[in-house]
Amino acid sequence: MKKPALHWQILIALILAIIYGIIFPTRYVIDRPSINKMEKKMVKQDVILKLKDLEGKTFTTQKSLEKALINQLTQNEFSKNYPKIIKACYSNAAINAVSWMGDIFLRALKMIIIPLILSSLISGITNIGSGSNLGRLGIKTMSYYIMTSIFAILTGLFLVNIIKPGVGIEINLSQGVEGLVDKQKGFFDIITDIVPDNIFRAFAEADMLSIIFFAILFGFFIMKIDQKPRQLLTNLFNSVFDVMMKIVMFIIKFTPLGIFGIVAKVVADQDDLINLISSMSLYMGTVIAALAIHAFITLPILTRYIGKVRPYAHFKNMSTPLLTAFSTSSSGATLPLTINAVEQKSGVSNKISSFTLPLGATINMDGTALYECVAAMFIAQAYGFEMTMMNQVIIVGTALLASIGAAAIPMAGLVMITVILSAVGLPLEGVGLILAVDRILDMFRTTVNVWSDSCGSVIIAKTEGERLNVDI
Repeated sequence: MKKPALHWQILIALILAIIYGIIFPTRYVIDRPSINKMEKKMVKQDVILKLKDLEGKTFTTQKSLEKALINQLTQNEFSKNYPKIIKACYSNAAINAVSWMGDIFLRALKMIIIPLILSSLISGITNIGSGSNLGRLGIKTMSYYIMTSIFAILTGLFLVNIIKPGVGIEINLSQGVEGLVDKQKGFFDIITDIVPDNIFRAFAEADMLSIIFFAILFGFFIMKIDQKPRQLLTNLFNSVFDVMMKIVMFIIKFTPLGIFGIVAKVVADQDDLINLISSMSLYMGTVIAALAIHAFITLPILTRYIGKVRPYAHFKNMSTPLLTAFSTSSSGATLPLTINAVEQKSGVSNKISSFTLPLGATINMDGTALYECVAAMFIAQAYGFEMTMMNQVIIVGTALLASIGAAAIPMAGLVMITVILSAVGLPLEGVGLILAVDRILDMFRTTVNVWSDSCGSVIIAKTEGERLNVDI
């Protein structure tokens, strides 16, 4: 019997994982084992004593446990110990039996991201040749990223003004958002942090903008040294990149198992999934509709008429990384698969893909920029704030800059939205309105981010005169 193509294997795993997660929903239990876990997590003894009244109880949702804890603890005790208590009370043996596959898969992808980005960028830059070629490619790449992000933001702004999903929404749907404000960075902080004060710390903390800056600088100055050491270093980084791609090909084989473990846990951990979706359906529908317009109309038009390639043939080639992006909600973790698909299937040269894709995975966040714009307008509508034309211009500009600063990790856009809310004077507590459905929408917007990166790669390859497998 012929083995199904990888994208079909991933799709089947995705469907089975959703079914599995629905069949085995997560419960939260306060019993002797969970209390022991709390003690190991350094929850204070007086807090544990207050939870004695709840011992032996099982909670079907995280929200119901949260309400019970609020009744038993002071506000200060609750805010300090809530994450530890939730982890200690987590009870889902069926999910624990499969979630480890997702954990290992994500760890394997994250393991190779930094050496892959470093080797691919340095290899790509040294193969580009002169500094003028690098400058031309850089200008094209940044122009594409800024242009598509603006198109995405304007699409979201248009739909959110037409549909008005926040009008009449119940404010009591909100959840707590402690800690998000502390993580926000201003635009000038982001620019300053691009230059690492310690490159090894940047490696350890996976600071992608700093790593990309160092790799571009390193690759550029390799071209400035004598011929013999230049050739030696060029061959070295080309070889390292080849090795990294071999490792990628090995990890890709386990994608269906990893996707099953990740998605099953996400679905099982959602509180009352059906009711949640129905209560926030208009907001979710607005975001998804705007993302769909950008992904299936705007980007295909650009690839067809500027890139002169067949957009839907390229989309088919990208099925594996797009399904992986949807499941993991991480454009960074999907990067190895994106590079592989763009090079091996669509035919983009390593010279182009190794420069454009690592950069795109870090700063080209069309889906995130669109989402941040819609979310900010939704919060304004929910609180009854009138957004003037100038306010909306500020939202567009800030969403563009914030999306560049959003890390290529799950839910990073949620942190960056606090920057937008601050810029237009909206209450930061409004983030709580969208927190419940953010993880679901994160899957959609990450997929659009990756799709936009790949479209940029083929368009830039065509402007550089390359012949691709998806040419018209």
